[in-house]
Amino acid sequence: MGKMEFQTDISRRRKALDPCFEPCPIERGMRVIGGKWTGSILWHLKDHPVRFNDLARQLGGASKKVLNDRLKQMEENKLIKRIVISTRPFAVSYEITDFGRTALNFLEELKDWAIEHIV
Repeated sequence: MGKMEFQTDISRRRKALDPCFEPCPIERGMRVIGGKWTGSILWHLKDHPVRFNDLARQLGGASKKVLNDRLKQMEENKLIKRIVISTRPFAVSYEITDFGRTALNFLEELKDWAIEHIV
């Protein structure tokens, strides 16, 4: 990805000379890990599996429905795996996958950046 060049047409509108028609690597990455709560969920799972209700408590601002939807999406994206603990009463926990672990380095950097720069 180099410097974007533009051309001005006769109506003085700018037009990109070499526009991107495919999502760039950053956009593709954000589609996988950019959803609300995704980074926080990965962070809470980094050390050990966490049961659904405990995860809901750790993410105080997320409703259980939103959390459930996000966990399903993350499971489809192979960031986490769902483990059924028991069926009566029904209990599940979630564990980060090796693929999910690949995001932890830049989540750590994002955390450090936020601590240093965001009030």
